[in-house]
Amino acid sequence: MKRLVVLSGAGMSADSGIRTFRDAGGLWEGHPVEQVATPEGFRQDPRRVLDFYNQRRRQLSEVAPNKGHLALAEMEQHYHTTIVTQNVDDLHERAGSSRVLHLHGELLKARSTGPNARVFPWSEDIVLGDTCPDGFQLRPHIVWFGEEVPMLQRAAEVTAQADVLIIVGTSMQVYPAAGLVHYKKEGVPLYFVDPDPQMAPGEHGNLEIIRERASVGLPILANRLRPGDSG
Repeated sequence: MKRLVVLSGAGMSADSGIRTFRDAGGLWEGHPVEQVATPEGFRQDPRRVLDFYNQRRRQLSEVAPNKGHLALAEMEQHYHTTIVTQNVDDLHERAGSSRVLHLHGELLKARSTGPNARVFPWSEDIVLGDTCPDGFQLRPHIVWFGEEVPMLQRAAEVTAQADVLIIVGTSMQVYPAAGLVHYKKEGVPLYFVDPDPQMAPGEHGNLEIIRERASVGLPILANRLRPGDSG
């Protein structure tokens, strides 16, 4: 079975009603990035940071996977499909995708601030006083600015194994995630689903651009990529 790898970003979830954290002014839901998405921000005001992510977590109960998520899940019937996502929601999993690698962490997990950094499933609010069994305060299991991306090497390995590569919902302009496309093997077809693509045909070889939102473009592309289609 051929290997399909999907690199997905915020635009993937936007079609389900999840707003991207960062707006055109660089603020995250009205907050400077330094306040809510850095280790320093957490040390300075942990309550504010916890509340910020508690709000994001609560929003997950109000949204559902869109047709793009469902199309990718259906592709597991035809390809060994792995999704490498920059998103911290669980919409890919709820759609039925079984191999999802979260580069930037997951809202539905909490992490100990202790030296072992143990990770726990967590669906409720995280508040001050919530601790791991070793007594250390819990924090969101989110990769903040200035922190290492622990899954990056695994993501690079997965991308290098792809027989087909899809990029959807991300400009691929922000590193380190943007560097993953360079691990694609020469000759592997690359599809970029985005209504306002920042890539140009020929930029990465074998690139085809589908100028649609994720919920529209992915079902179209999935239909083409089913085995037996000349695509």
